[in-house]
Amino acid sequence: MLRTPKGGADRGTAPAGEPLVSIGAVLTRLRDEFPEVTISKIRFLEAEGLVEPRRTPSGYRKFSPQDVERLALVLRMQRDHYLPLKVIKEHLEALGRGEQVALPGPQRDRDSWPVAAVPEQEGPTAARVGRAELLAALEVSADDLDAWESYGLIAAQPDGSYDADTVQVARLVADLGRFGLEPRHLRIMKAAAEREAGLVEQVVAPLRRHRNPQTRAHAEATMRELAGLSVRLHAALVRTALHGRPD
Repeated sequence: MLRTPKGGADRGTAPAGEPLVSIGAVLTRLRDEFPEVTISKIRFLEAEGLVEPRRTPSGYRKFSPQDVERLALVLRMQRDHYLPLKVIKEHLEALGRGEQVALPGPQRDRDSWPVAAVPEQEGPTAARVGRAELLAALEVSADDLDAWESYGLIAAQPDGSYDADTVQVARLVADLGRFGLEPRHLRIMKAAAEREAGLVEQVVAPLRRHRNPQTRAHAEATMRELAGLSVRLHAALVRTALHGRPD
């Protein structure tokens, strides 16, 4: 449950005596919690109307402490819940009116979802992001995204949006790319994941076809448990292989 942050709905203002700071100072303050944030990301959020800093007569941005807090809140909702900016803006407007806002469960738990609890199905509140928002969040080019899709690493929903799991895959692909791993290098990981998924499906398929609803529900729980064990085994095998290599 979110409550109104300090400063309420007044954006770009600061009580008397509270200093305004430059965009560079804002970046420094946010970097501890959000190491990947950039000045271009802050400017993008401003362009989307999520923060409205003051402007000096010469045109320089000046941010109040409330602006910085608001930016941090936006970044948390993106990072933890993968909310699209339109939804984030609606939440902030509701907070500005003094309303309480309920958010979906933290989506970053999906980093380790096979070991932790995962919603059994996507509901109306499931997070979706558009192409422009995904590009801005990952700070990659449209060509990068096209390449990932052409190699089958990610795929958009029929409406052109990307769900939380796909966003997580894209984030990891982007991180690996910074180490020089290209989409063509990652095809073996995609193929291995599909083979592992096939093995899990073979185990749970008979349970899913069962007439008893409880047995079918057990199939979903079994699938999540098997997926978790599979991921953990994969990680352990990679670590073992690396440790066995000569220095």
